[in-house]
Amino acid sequence: MEKAKVYFTKEITPQAVVRLYEALGLKLPGKVAVKLHSGEVGNQNFLRPDFMKPVIDAVKGTIVECNTAYEGKRNTTEEHEKTMKLHGWTEIAPVDIMDSTGDLELPVEGGKRIQKNYVGANLKNYDSMLVLSHFKGHPMGGFGGALKNISIGIASAFGKAYIHGAGDPKKLWTADHDAFLESMADASKSIVEYFKGKIAFVNVMKNMSVDCDCCAVAEDPAIADIGILSSLDPVALDQACLDLVYACDDPGKPHLLERIESRNGVHTVEAAEELGIGTRKYDLIEL
Repeated sequence: MEKAKVYFTKEITPQAVVRLYEALGLKLPGKVAVKLHSGEVGNQNFLRPDFMKPVIDAVKGTIVECNTAYEGKRNTTEEHEKTMKLHGWTEIAPVDIMDSTGDLELPVEGGKRIQKNYVGANLKNYDSMLVLSHFKGHPMGGFGGALKNISIGIASAFGKAYIHGAGDPKKLWTADHDAFLESMADASKSIVEYFKGKIAFVNVMKNMSVDCDCCAVAEDPAIADIGILSSLDPVALDQACLDLVYACDDPGKPHLLERIESRNGVHTVEAAEELGIGTRKYDLIEL
């Protein structure tokens, strides 16, 4: 597989997000789903609606999310919709909690751990997708980026438990750890294949706490902001973000790397490359 193109800018503004999306040269067709993170109530690090609004407007998108598989303010459609309103998402675009109508089963051809992926049923209503990911640490995955956003993020509440349990929802928190990471890669494959090239990815390296936006009580970031990246290849995109963390000279870097390495976070990227979702080899093109 030839190298992927990953675009990068150190400018972290709403306008830069639009520019990084436009650099991909892909005009997303039809009804566009915009997958982002709604932010758990109490979290201080999630990216705010005013930051995302210009690029959502540019694609005339609908914000999509799915319910969680754990306690919180996003584990039912009613609570999740309240959270979306509380955080201001409903003021900037239509919002669709995709599993409010149930699950849609997608096949995972040649999956390492799972052979099917349960996503929000409303995914079928969209022709293309823009994936806006907040790159940061994660308590279980080590880090969250594009691959996590299209796997766990698009999975229904049941589908999230299914991925976490590597095919056994009852093992939500007890499955083999690498099996969980490989299941995320499997689920990512089903989404990339579902959209057949009509999917674009942007990662924002800002407010990079060791904790996810799913944490109501999250650590403040210890590492400085780095920039915004985009690609049509989610594997190359996440790998480029990891490489930028390793390459930076910020004194807070070891704290974030400890979280990533202690959870073997790179293994999701490794598994995704092995599944043929994309490549870890890329050219970084600074804009």
